[in-house]
Amino acid sequence: MPSQPLRTQAIVLRRTNYGESDRILNLLTPEGRVDAMAKGVRKEKSKLAGGIEIFSLADVVVHFGRSSLGILTSAKMLHFYSNIMTDLPRLELASTCMKCLYSAAEQVANAEYFQILQQVLAGLDQNLPILLVETWFWLNLARASGEEVNLIYDINGQKLDAKMAYFWQKSEKSLQFNPSGDIKAHEIKLARLMLEKPLKTIAQIDQIEDYLPPLLHLARSFH
Repeated sequence: MPSQPLRTQAIVLRRTNYGESDRILNLLTPEGRVDAMAKGVRKEKSKLAGGIEIFSLADVVVHFGRSSLGILTSAKMLHFYSNIMTDLPRLELASTCMKCLYSAAEQVANAEYFQILQQVLAGLDQNLPILLVETWFWLNLARASGEEVNLIYDINGQKLDAKMAYFWQKSEKSLQFNPSGDIKAHEIKLARLMLEKPLKTIAQIDQIEDYLPPLLHLARSFH
């Protein structure tokens, strides 16, 4: 761990009460997952409490000693994604995404995980279509974790044809030609864009929800 204080942005993935007034925080940052102790944060006059809310983005400072568990010394909230709290499906999806990234970031320190979660929380907060947010999340989590879906060749190694239809072979995690398949040129093009563009850009595509169901089925198979 760094000997100098870590000054960075963070999203709280998990909070665990410790002792009478402390909390152990699992933070997702551009540097990876950071675990830190927030001392006295549950006291009424704590200056840290307002900066470590769930579903918020904050500027934080974490000091490290000999232990891998840092000490949170500063936390300033930058944005609170409050609208997520008012809609149960959005709340459940946000919680699921955070749990998955908690595990993923424990294995690999990837700056993209932080960017993915930040976009997901913003999208849910801004009332983007929930199917879009979920599909985009699973596709990009798979990509960032080294399991990017093959959108160039089918299960037999043949280049995908815009005039053909495919279905998703979950066991092989590949597209397979099928005349009655529900994944066609529009769905393939959209999936490629999702892996290249920010969520807010994808949300501007007209009638996007018409193409999402088969892509969500595909994306979920990587979870």
